[in-house]
Amino acid sequence: MSPSISSSTPAAAPSVGLSAPERGRAPLLFSLFALYIIWGSTYLAIRFALEGGFPPLRMAGARYGLAGAVLYVVLRLRGAPHPSARQWLGGGVLGLLLLVLGNGSVVVAQQWVSSGLVALAVGSMPLWAALFGGLFGQWPGRSERWGLVLGFCGLGLLNVGGSFGGNPWAAFALLLGPVSWAFGSVWSRRVPQAPGFMSSATQMLVASGLFLAASAVKGEHLAHLPTTRALVAFGYLVTFGSLVAFSAYGYLLRNARPSVAMSYAYVNPVVAVLLGVALAGEAMSPVGLLAMGAILGAVVLITRARG
Repeated sequence: MSPSISSSTPAAAPSVGLSAPERGRAPLLFSLFALYIIWGSTYLAIRFALEGGFPPLRMAGARYGLAGAVLYVVLRLRGAPHPSARQWLGGGVLGLLLLVLGNGSVVVAQQWVSSGLVALAVGSMPLWAALFGGLFGQWPGRSERWGLVLGFCGLGLLNVGGSFGGNPWAAFALLLGPVSWAFGSVWSRRVPQAPGFMSSATQMLVASGLFLAASAVKGEHLAHLPTTRALVAFGYLVTFGSLVAFSAYGYLLRNARPSVAMSYAYVNPVVAVLLGVALAGEAMSPVGLLAMGAILGAVVLITRARG
């Protein structure tokens, strides 16, 4: 669950998929690349930022504050109307569910858990989304039910195998994050929002304020100037993780099948694991690899069924 704020952006009537000639393949392929690679790499970028001296809550608040402010100013300069009070309130509710509880849990968990394992746990988000969709009247079909069973077995393996390092806070955070993100995504269609990308700008700005307030209450402070690697990682999260990939996801929601747009959920964990092994010396246990196969297989079943 990387900084993918735009899952709450209402999708226009999607086209049939990647083959629509009037849309052009290049923007669609670039958007998929952005989601698969950029969002998959943000987990490692968060780890580098935390290791380099950024306090977790303050880092998330600054990240979304900068990205949200840039997006808001650009949209206003292009003529987008100022959001109403109800739209700010709706953006605040979604910012709390998606970013503060959803993505914030990821940031907190990465203090104790490897980036690859965090991405794997977050990859369970479509399982929870299918479950919440059922509670709102769209119960999953046979393929999706098998996907739910397989996916929750994979999550059980992560816990039984001790992949969370015996840290109950990490386990709780990695449960709360996907659940909150999935509920916020399903609930978003019932919340008043500003039109288009302005909705995500309001979410990021409100979430930034909540993150910074929580950071102040917790007493976070910069013990020293962050390292160069941490600053580069932070800049990467603001520009590529929150702005480029966000725009790419919004484009896919408008121009591709929902299953195509959601396919990042089972590609990101693989990218994160490979980058963690290659660049950060992380390792995945045999039980963790088995859990990854179960969770990714489950998400494939669910997204294909919903496509």
